Amino acid sequence: MNAAGKQGILIKRASSRKRSRDLLKTHLTPAGKRGGATCSQPCPAAGRPGSTMAAEFCSDSEDLFGDYDSLLEDSALLEKLDHAEQLDFTALRHKEPGEDVLTDSILDVLVDEDLHSSQRLFEDQVDRPPKKSRAQDGDRVLSPLGDAGDTRKRRSVADRMKRAMICNAAAPSSVSRGAKMKEAVVSEEISIAMRAMDTVCAETPDLGPFFGLPTRVKELMFKLRGIKDLYDWQQTCLNLDCVQRRKNLIYSLPTSGGKTLVAEILVLRELLCRRKDCLFILPYISLVQEKVRGLASFGLELDFLVEEYAGSKGRFPPVKRRNNRSVYIATIEKAHSLVNSLIETGRVEDLGLVVVDELHMLGDGSRGAIIEMTLAKVLFTSKSTQIIGMSATLGNIKDLQTFLRAENYTNDFRPVQLKEYVKLTDTIYEVDPTEEECFRFSRLLNFKYSSSMQKVDPDHIIALVTEVIPTHSCLVFCPTKKNCENVVGMICKYLKKEFLTFRQTEKAVLLCELKASGSGSACPVLRRTVPYGLAYHHSGLTSEERKLVEEAYSNGVLCLLTCTSTLAAGVNLPARRVILRSPYVAADFLRRSQYKQMVGRAGRAGIDAVGESVLILQDADRHAAKTLICAPMEKCYSNLLRDGARGLLSLILSLIGLNICSSVDCVMDFLCVTLLYVQQEALCTETSLKEEVQRCVDLLRDKDLVTETAQGQTLQVTKLGRATFKGCVDLTYSDLLYKDLSKGLEGLLLNSCLHLVYLVTPYDMITQCRPDWMVFFRQFTMLTDAEQKMSAAVGVPESFIARKAAGQTVRKPVNMEVVSRMYLALVLFTLLKETNLWSVSERFHLSRGFIQSLLGSSSAFCSCVLHFTEELEEFWPFRALLTELTRRLSYCVTAELIPLMEVAGVMESRAKQLYNAGYQTLTRLANADPALLSNAIENLFPKRAQQIVASAKMLLNEKAAALQEEVDELLMKP
Repeated sequence: MNAAGKQGILIKRASSRKRSRDLLKTHLTPAGKRGGATCSQPCPAAGRPGSTMAAEFCSDSEDLFGDYDSLLEDSALLEKLDHAEQLDFTALRHKEPGEDVLTDSILDVLVDEDLHSSQRLFEDQVDRPPKKSRAQDGDRVLSPLGDAGDTRKRRSVADRMKRAMICNAAAPSSVSRGAKMKEAVVSEEISIAMRAMDTVCAETPDLGPFFGLPTRVKELMFKLRGIKDLYDWQQTCLNLDCVQRRKNLIYSLPTSGGKTLVAEILVLRELLCRRKDCLFILPYISLVQEKVRGLASFGLELDFLVEEYAGSKGRFPPVKRRNNRSVYIATIEKAHSLVNSLIETGRVEDLGLVVVDELHMLGDGSRGAIIEMTLAKVLFTSKSTQIIGMSATLGNIKDLQTFLRAENYTNDFRPVQLKEYVKLTDTIYEVDPTEEECFRFSRLLNFKYSSSMQKVDPDHIIALVTEVIPTHSCLVFCPTKKNCENVVGMICKYLKKEFLTFRQTEKAVLLCELKASGSGSACPVLRRTVPYGLAYHHSGLTSEERKLVEEAYSNGVLCLLTCTSTLAAGVNLPARRVILRSPYVAADFLRRSQYKQMVGRAGRAGIDAVGESVLILQDADRHAAKTLICAPMEKCYSNLLRDGARGLLSLILSLIGLNICSSVDCVMDFLCVTLLYVQQEALCTETSLKEEVQRCVDLLRDKDLVTETAQGQTLQVTKLGRATFKGCVDLTYSDLLYKDLSKGLEGLLLNSCLHLVYLVTPYDMITQCRPDWMVFFRQFTMLTDAEQKMSAAVGVPESFIARKAAGQTVRKPVNMEVVSRMYLALVLFTLLKETNLWSVSERFHLSRGFIQSLLGSSSAFCSCVLHFTEELEEFWPFRALLTELTRRLSYCVTAELIPLMEVAGVMESRAKQLYNAGYQTLTRLANADPALLSNAIENLFPKRAQQIVASAKMLLNEKAAALQEEVDELLMKP
């Protein structure tokens, strides 16, 4: 309960309009001002002096202090006043020297005689400090007379005292002790009311009728998102008692149920009502960029900043802003670094809310360990930060509740009904868990296959898709990337020619955009399938190609996508029918969570009445599929002990480095707020948790990352340990990175960036690519002598590459990890020189998507290496070099396009269009008219133009605010 409630005071907004003059007139108002009217109602009796009166709710036409409209509760006060005049007139005329006198100057400040004393006092307390009386003796009567000299014409003592009492009730007077005490009560109540209102404004997170937010937010939801009303479950969730009391919450719903909107409303409430920063954690860079674009318009309208933390973007610690609040949209890794930096600078309490999407990813390998570390640090270091988790349905949600000290809200709501089917041979069965076999016969496929067609499409995919396309949409999930391309090509062969005429013009526009994104080149598979309204979607495409395909599918230009399982976890692309080509992802059988995520894409809210999913099975997989469909949801387990306790090692190092823990006992205290602690009985089967912690501390000491004080009681990080956790470098590679950088200093090649590129090529990408020896040798021979010497210096001589290209045996041992890393560095080096991803892709026989992924990983790792070198004095030459290299790797375009590429969602081809149209700087783009921009840029839809302009404005505001904060800090007086 707030402070106002504790004091028994009920506050309601009073009307800002002034009350009618007639309501203010009393029997003391001059007749000329009363208009002949008289006060027929007796003045309301005041409470006993010294008692506290509770303010009541009052209507818009009432005064908050209506009981005090008349100060003269006694109707015979005029007679008493005349009697006092007769008794004291002489004394008043003969004032003793040194006595204070209430002169005409007090009356001179009174502008409106009709304004009641209670209102005047309230106004004085709000707008300015009230003028204090100069009385020196509490029992002394303050005379209403002026100077005793004959130079001024004296007024009637009674008239002036009456005016003084009416217009300046704050002045104490001994004429009426009751009136004096009554005015004291008024002053006290005004003071209490002011304090209560201040408390309500500071503590109550309620600025309006839309779940505590202003109506303006509801209007923006409709204007920017087309959302007019919330689903019942969303309203219920937002009104939960735990949400109102800012307790932690985990809520679980099926895919496409509208979970994200609830989180966004809570974020807006934290930003606008409590004026606190927020952190929104998303699993993928593409989702981060999409969310930044989606919230930018809200930020501009509601005056908060949206900051992107993905890849190489983001400042650590974030800029501390005095006037603006920020929402940080971050990937899992960047969110961890952000929380570390806030803890280190003592600003974690500024974080009012942390939202985690896909909370069930706590159980997914090393990334799950990072989520757990991040949330545990927030729980341990901040008592006021609320945590909201959005999760798929889990079998052990209670463990997550215990870990986060959270309540759980679960609902099976779906905006569109989902019907699940499986297909065996040419028969369709409906999934029914109540049946013994879990499947119930539904129908037979009605599609005539020729013998040749049966050989090409034994799974009857064409029959399943042609039942819904082109009038409805369809997703076909395939086990591999190559299978995606093969299936979409196969479907096109057997589609009727009528498919070519469906939205033909828009398909032609899409092909032009795809060609522009590839600098004049387009994928041959897409060139063949797009005219039919079909496309494939997987990581082999560039991010720009994927975005164009997604937008075309969402707009109905494309009616079918063949895709891998990653689409189900990424952007929301629903379909009337979802087909699972196989119950496998690569060689692994589907997990139930993956299956639910895929089939959850079936059904488009507001378009379809029902959604359908069809799982294609072979007889050999029937039993496994039954288990997949009917089994309970998987359980989520901590990953801190995975892969030799890599997560726990990293956690302990950062805890010591952040001065959160300084001993094994302190680490054990911290682990009490982790998921690992909740599940230690299931996970620590061979050794106890404390023994595991001690082993990790010993290993960190052996790696020279931590050290103990002379007494052996306190743990401290070494310089290398601090550089490792500040740079977020994997402990597996920290020693290797230090050695590579140290060796690089001995003969750093500065007339080419190849050496630097090699040093920032990610270690974890090495295993994802095998060198093509002929390509390697051909590209190696094109290097300069200095570059070839540099390659030999790191361990990859020309003779070795030549022998491998010729197919000869190499007797001298060579580190193949170094060779593979050098090959990837050569790919990056070529890309930086040419900036044409298509030509590099063809030259090295690598997919465009892989090269772009390599580029993104390298820019992120380059940023990590930069932070690593900043903590080690011996690596000072790398700091300036790596800063510029990070920028080049992040965008890989010509220098003039980089400012435009910084805008969320602007890719290289769009940046070129904007630059050529005259929008050559961020400022020009931020001040552009979206309508004119849409007309000036080919194939730029108005809604997309609005998003680009909003993102540019947000980025500009963010940069301006950061500069202003620096200026304020420089000018701040010590």
